[in-house]
Amino acid sequence: MTRFNAWSRLASLLGIEHPIIQAPMAGGATTPELVAAASNAGGLGSTGAALMEPEDIVKHSRRVRELTDKPFAINLFAPLPAPGEVAPGRMLAALARYHEELGLAPPQPPKSPLPPFDEQVDAVAESGARVFSFTFGIPSAPVLERLRARGMLLAGTATTVREAKLLEAAGVDVVVAQGAEAGGHRGTFAGPFQAALVGTMALVPQMVDAVKLPVVASGGIMDGRGIAAARVLGASGAQLGTAFLSCPESGIAAFYKAALREAHDDSTVVTRAFSGRPARGLANAFTEAIGDSEDILPFPLQHAATTPLRSAASARGDSRFIALWAGQGAALSRGRPAGELMRELIAESERLG
Repeated sequence: MTRFNAWSRLASLLGIEHPIIQAPMAGGATTPELVAAASNAGGLGSTGAALMEPEDIVKHSRRVRELTDKPFAINLFAPLPAPGEVAPGRMLAALARYHEELGLAPPQPPKSPLPPFDEQVDAVAESGARVFSFTFGIPSAPVLERLRARGMLLAGTATTVREAKLLEAAGVDVVVAQGAEAGGHRGTFAGPFQAALVGTMALVPQMVDAVKLPVVASGGIMDGRGIAAARVLGASGAQLGTAFLSCPESGIAAFYKAALREAHDDSTVVTRAFSGRPARGLANAFTEAIGDSEDILPFPLQHAATTPLRSAASARGDSRFIALWAGQGAALSRGRPAGELMRELIAESERLG
């Protein structure tokens, strides 16, 4: 099968015109308007629902369906083992000075902020989405079987060839190859994070050779050049996240969008400072101060511990203390409306063959 046939076959499988996916980004970036606009323009819009309560997933999906009759995707974090007993005192002490600076009450011992996964799955099953995608691991076989029975395609995230093979063995339909350049949380689940920081250009062809499933390239792709390169490498599709963050429909704050436009090629770092799990974002005062401290709490407790600080900083437009998730291509952000951007990406990649 040629790379061009692979491209058209994935589009047909997904029920879309072009296998270009607006990535799911948890935390409010993927508004119904963003998701629907990407799908209406011929690609696949995706909702990052991992941090959403089940009732909010239902409301969000209903709104997406009001705005488009095209296929869309919805994404959750695969459940992780609960962190063991931790002593948060030293991290809370480190956060206390920032709380004091912003006039907040002292930080409190954190509890897991993640909504109940089984109830999220219930909401996903009723969402009307064409694709269920996931990251951080592989949901149980009964979960995957239930959603497949609802007519949903299954797409899992892999950061290594080994993970891609595990996803194939689990019966997924599509593998998303997350290169090291990608913004946001690393999806690594079958080995150490540092060993899984494989660049997109190296990862995609090895993954294409290793599994029989369609492979979607993700990480550092911002324009038609990157999409065309993914196609040449053998990918069946391309997924872009950071490229859509600066769209007017994106739910992130205006100062966050401005920071993306001002970024450079070396502006991002992989940090555990905000959530306890390695994630790529723009460096700021908090990532520099916390660094890779041994006091960082395991995910998702660190996320919970930093939530009051991040929320207060965001309300003030203070970018020093919020997670500015972004990939290494952030400087190529355009700030176009999502539908216009999707159409530009399609046209650019087709001109390049």
